[in-house]
Amino acid sequence: MKKYTFLFILLPFIACKEVKKEAIVSNDTIESAIEVKTYPDALEKVFKAHGGVAKWKEQQTLTYVVPKPNNPETHTVDLQNRNERIDTPKYSIGFDGKAWVLNGEESYKGNPEFYHNLMFYFYAMPFVLADDGIIYSETDDLVFEGKSYPGIRISYNEGVGISPKDEYFLHYDAETHQMQWLGYTVTYRSGEKSDKVNWIRYNDWATYSGLTLPNSISWYKVEEGTITELRNTVPFEKVNVSDKALSADFYNKPEKAEYFTKPE
Repeated sequence: MKKYTFLFILLPFIACKEVKKEAIVSNDTIESAIEVKTYPDALEKVFKAHGGVAKWKEQQTLTYVVPKPNNPETHTVDLQNRNERIDTPKYSIGFDGKAWVLNGEESYKGNPEFYHNLMFYFYAMPFVLADDGIIYSETDDLVFEGKSYPGIRISYNEGVGISPKDEYFLHYDAETHQMQWLGYTVTYRSGEKSDKVNWIRYNDWATYSGLTLPNSISWYKVEEGTITELRNTVPFEKVNVSDKALSADFYNKPEKAEYFTKPE
């Protein structure tokens, strides 16, 4: 049996009482005309290798489970407006334009503003790199175990997201153009640019509704800027990608929940 460990650098994982989903809202009329946007040629090939941006933009709802011991997380995301809800047996967090917390058996002790879309952003690679406000540039190839992976550097325009100074480095297989590695920096807490790059390996893919998405992702140790060995792997289960949207009420702050206020 494959053994998984979990990413210890993330904020404390969340939980909540089981919540019944609202009725699905029919979305038979999907916009046939998708906004034309130009991406670097290499990135276009990466998107195509994973099912294509057009197919991604047709989808409305993404659901998956992160099977944490004693407290599995069910993530549900509206792919059009990025509202989200994360439910566990102990409590929930969500985002309806602002982050909220619904405490249950335990109180959530993390920062829902930071965490609510964290795993989604890692999971939905490479497609989240088609978002607006992104700057694409060149970066050196990544070499791991003697193989070279070309890459694309991603940065953000000022005011995009809560951490616009974050940077990402997407590296892909030169022959298949399938994504293989993601490097990223974290600036949320300090607000300052960072030179420390963390690395995730993407080599466990599956196809859902025509889109190639990961079954698991693996963080690697880094020593003096060099990727060394596997540190931990996070799996994703019960993945569902749908072109049907859920009611907005599903993502809205429940009556007993509280909006998150960032400490001064």
